[in-house]
Amino acid sequence: MVKVLTACGNGMGSSMVIKMKVENALRQLGVANIESASCSVGEAKGLASGYDIVVASKHLIPELEGRTTGHLVGLDNLMDDNEIKTKLQAIL
Repeated sequence: MVKVLTACGNGMGSSMVIKMKVENALRQLGVANIESASCSVGEAKGLASGYDIVVASKHLIPELEGRTTGHLVGLDNLMDDNEIKTKLQAIL
């Protein structure tokens, strides 16, 4: 199972959209067993250690560094399906 946490500044809409895009990209990459959650970057600071992959906007990644032994994935464009898939493929 791959556990994925998606985070945004406020934990509202964009983290949920990223979550759906990440789940879709992982399925396309052949990962079937996914557990995912979305939250604000503030919440992610406390939750990150329980996840294999933490995905957030690139400018938020420094706030999450050192909080997980998993992979941190910083996105330049949160809506770019190709960027999401490419970055996830690189760490799988």
